[in-house]
Amino acid sequence: MDGGTLYSIGELAQRTGLTVKTIRFYSDRGIVEPAGRSHAGYRLYAPEAVARLALVRTLRELGLGLAVIRQVVDRELTLSEVAAEHAAALDAQISILRLRRAVLTAAANRKPTLEEMELMHQLATLTAAERRRLIDDFLDSVFEGLHRRSYHAAARRSMTPELPDSPTEEQAGAWVALAELSLDPDFRASVRRQAEDHLAHLPDEAPTPPRPDVAAIARDLAGPAVARGISPDSPQADPVVEALTARFAHGRPDEAELHRWLVHRLEAARDPRRDQYLRLLALINDWPTPEPLTPVLDWSITALRKRAA
Repeated sequence: MDGGTLYSIGELAQRTGLTVKTIRFYSDRGIVEPAGRSHAGYRLYAPEAVARLALVRTLRELGLGLAVIRQVVDRELTLSEVAAEHAAALDAQISILRLRRAVLTAAANRKPTLEEMELMHQLATLTAAERRRLIDDFLDSVFEGLHRRSYHAAARRSMTPELPDSPTEEQAGAWVALAELSLDPDFRASVRRQAEDHLAHLPDEAPTPPRPDVAAIARDLAGPAVARGISPDSPQADPVVEALTARFAHGRPDEAELHRWLVHRLEAARDPRRDQYLRLLALINDWPTPEPLTPVLDWSITALRKRAA
């Protein structure tokens, strides 16, 4: 290409794929300046204007504003600096869009009322500090005032969601569902009762880490039997029931009484919403998905009742 060649705005449009109107707009704003004028007064552009306009077009398609583009083409900002800042801005926008999509997906599946939709939107748009306050309020309602601070602290850590800065759509949706669950007064009361029941049956000198609660013990002992499909009223279930009662036999020599006491505790711990909370928590925190406790508790309750009878 002859370095002395000058292009009219029409020729420049043909070479760049931009419209004459667009090039004139960029020229009026000093992003691409004419190298001279024709005898008739029309703007003429040097060959480097083609490369300059190609860069402008690319940056516009990436979503950059004209002010930033002008700084780039005038070399006041490097492309790497602009790219880093723009990528960060896009990350923030993507996070917001994921949260919005999670709300809309949940709404499509649940057919919420206007009030529920507003709550879901509010929960999805909370800041990190606001999310922390919401969960702290939930955990305070569960554990505040209970003794055994070591248990209190460990339990709080195990129940605290940490939504990433750039959550996936699934994590965003899980956060909205978990936050709604944590605001449910009945669920709060249920988890509080479970915590109180567990602490009430701990020995005075509780070990560190704290002893597992009755639901966790039932999971460890009865879980394999449930997985193998063993019926709770079959003879194959006897060793599981014996192991379970042996863990709590201290101070309760009467077997029938022990069975009834264990049934009462397992029924108190049986809340499918607990499984839901733990599943959502694992998804948000990118933890392994826990096995649901409800089937194991149901199995254990049935097995104990059969033998108590």
